[in-house]
Amino acid sequence: MTGANPREKLVVIAGPTAAGKTTLSIELANRFEGEVVNADSRYLYRGLTIGVAKPSLADRNGVPHHLIDILDPHEGMSLALYQKRANEAIGSVLTRSKLPFLVGGTPLYVNAVIEGWRIPEAPPNPAFRLRMEALAERDGPEPLLARLAAVDPESAHRTGQNLRRVIRALEIFETTGTPMSELQGKGPRPYDTLELGLWMPRAALFAVIDKRVDEQVTSGLVEEVRGLLARGVNPGSPAFSSLGYRQLLPYLNGETTLEAAIKRIKLDTHRYVRHQETWLKRNPRLIRVDVTDPRWIQRCAELVAAFIEPTS
Repeated sequence: MTGANPREKLVVIAGPTAAGKTTLSIELANRFEGEVVNADSRYLYRGLTIGVAKPSLADRNGVPHHLIDILDPHEGMSLALYQKRANEAIGSVLTRSKLPFLVGGTPLYVNAVIEGWRIPEAPPNPAFRLRMEALAERDGPEPLLARLAAVDPESAHRTGQNLRRVIRALEIFETTGTPMSELQGKGPRPYDTLELGLWMPRAALFAVIDKRVDEQVTSGLVEEVRGLLARGVNPGSPAFSSLGYRQLLPYLNGETTLEAAIKRIKLDTHRYVRHQETWLKRNPRLIRVDVTDPRWIQRCAELVAAFIEPTS
């Protein structure tokens, strides 16, 4: 059984890139006999290590981690499949009487699990997507928007001008014959959650990010990307959508300087952090933890202790 009992407890550690999620999760998992379930889309891929700041093998040997290094770079992960795999991992942890920690900064992954999203089970249809993309390239997005408005006006309103989401909504209707808006929604929350949101002032966080990017380059990030290409990984593969990887491709192709590529990594990461922070602010259950407070880890430990053994 995976999450059917609302008394099954799950600790969520969310927060923007470089805020300290990995450090905290390992510390708390060690203290509370826990295991980590990854909710970071970049950690799924084998061969991506330096640029994604993946937990070291030593850390993973000390604390069991789930859903890390489970995909080859060319493979994709749908939201429905991630939700299924995460619930299976959480259920496995619970059956061993361990405390599961869902850890990561990919908003859709976290929300799909903790809010019990109902996700349409319509596998990707590459041929259909290519036809829709070709149509949009030839005639603009308006015909696709009109088509979606005709079959699923609610989804058309929600997707707006986001072409990728419009095509996905059309794909779901094509596959199932049912509007995506009728298939989606939130089910009952499957877990009793403690949700910790790590935070630091934005200027300080950007400084941490910039320093980390510089350290990643010094540690061999360029060589890691070059090695992936040498092994035949296509630059258009899902793995190369990860921050720190796609930005180096113009440099490796001789189209820009390394300095310019590094600057682009930093700026794109800053932009992604702003997206993550917007998502975090929308969650009223999130307990904000200021990681610039010297006692921040101890405060989190106290919150977890009270969560798993509440006083009557």
